This record gives sequence, structure tokens and C-alpha cells, in this order.
Amino acid sequence: MARFDKYDPVSGGFRAKLGFAIASGDVGVPKGVQIDGSGLVQLGGAAVGDIKGVICPSQVMSAGDVIDVMTSGEIVDVSGLTGVAAGDDVYAAIADGVISDTNTGAPLGFMVEAWRMIVRRAGA
Repeated sequence: MARFDKYDPVSGGFRAKLGFAIASGDVGVPKGVQIDGSGLVQLGGAAVGDIKGVICPSQVMSAGDVIDVMTSGEIVDVSGLTGVAAGDDVYAAIADGVISDTNTGAPLGFMVEAWRMIVRRAGA
């Protein structure tokens, strides 16, 4: 199960309320997220610039619960990402925030090992 490892909550991200519920199957799965017009965290976005950071929920959560959104830091134990390897750049799909090495979404960062992702979503 993936989890935030190196994360400075002051400068490495922000907190916002969820606009959707986190189900048990989504716990420990990092996803790219946007902030909607109501200030709520939503999966994916309408365009590359909409992706503001990454969530990696550690428990089941309800819509309206507050979650950390990482913009700079490290996520470990990300072995569930399909097709990524050490040295790969990683991207969040615009439609649903799914993270992969396919360059069709918003750039998020890169992999150091196949299980450790560096997030650098600067300027988002």
C-alpha cells in the first residue's frame, strides 16, 4: 500500500476537503487531483493545468473529509502503478487522475526505484 514518506505539510502541499468518497479499494492508491470551483478535491481534471497534486489516502474517507494534497515530496510502496520502472517520468491522466508513465496527462514527477515516486508538481 503506497504512502507519503517525505512530506513537508507547510511547503510540500496543502489540505482541502474531498468532493468524493474514498472507497476501500482506493486506499493506498496515489491519484492526481484538481480543485473544483467549490474548493473541493476531485479526481483528474479538464486539462493538464487542472492537476494540482497527488493524494494517497491512508483510510476510507467520506466526501467533505479533509485530505493532504502533495505537490512536492516522496511516495513509497507504489508497486501498484502499472508499467513504471526506475527512471520513468510519471503523469496523471486528465480524465481520472490515474498515474502511469504514459505521457498523455499532467507531469507529476519521476520514479527513483520502481516502488518510490518523487512528486514535483511545481507551479500547478
